[in-house]
Amino acid sequence: LIFNHTQMRSMRYLIFAIIALSGLAASAQLTASKAFTSAPSDVFPLLDTNTRMDMVDYYNSGLATPSANRMDGRSSVTDLSPASLTVKISESSSAQVAILAAGSDTVIAVVSTVAAPGLDSTLKFYDREWKPLQASRYFTAPAWKEWVTQGHDAAEVTAYAPFMLASYYIDPAKGTLTVTNNLSTFLDEDVYEMVAPALHPSLVYRWNGKRFTL
Repeated sequence: LIFNHTQMRSMRYLIFAIIALSGLAASAQLTASKAFTSAPSDVFPLLDTNTRMDMVDYYNSGLATPSANRMDGRSSVTDLSPASLTVKISESSSAQVAILAAGSDTVIAVVSTVAAPGLDSTLKFYDREWKPLQASRYFTAPAWKEWVTQGHDAAEVTAYAPFMLASYYIDPAKGTLTVTNNLSTFLDEDVYEMVAPALHPSLVYRWNGKRFTL
């Protein structure tokens, strides 16, 4: 094919436009490690920005080197993928940063887990600029009615356990949030054996692009 000067110039502009758009798309892609290192100090108050960057570098280099946090404890990244990062903040606390696609937008989910004494989690949501989002728009923590198995009643459990201890884990690749029942680490063994048949060991929620649904 033979192109005239005008056609050649138009093709060049088109090629440059495609390259530019590709570059913008790549730069706009948010990963869990980028989110972790760019988070405001109030999200990870024990870990300053430089410490977080070092932790990611250590993990990517295959090093198990822990980093000192602001309480003179030791922190480290324990798991990392493009859409999820898990960090051990202290001996009794950890966090997960998960990137969720929400249509053409991105939502950052942060799971904070503490040992109290059984593992217990909370879940917060942010936009890609770390502006807090209303958590109830994206997830409602399970009540007793969700935990109790068919044929049983919540009263069978609440007589021995006035509250639930549950830890959360998000798998962005599968689009799931797994909520795990940790009452066995809090109640006496014989008591838990009595209430265990009335409780689901875990609940799985699925991300539908807007919120996690059971």
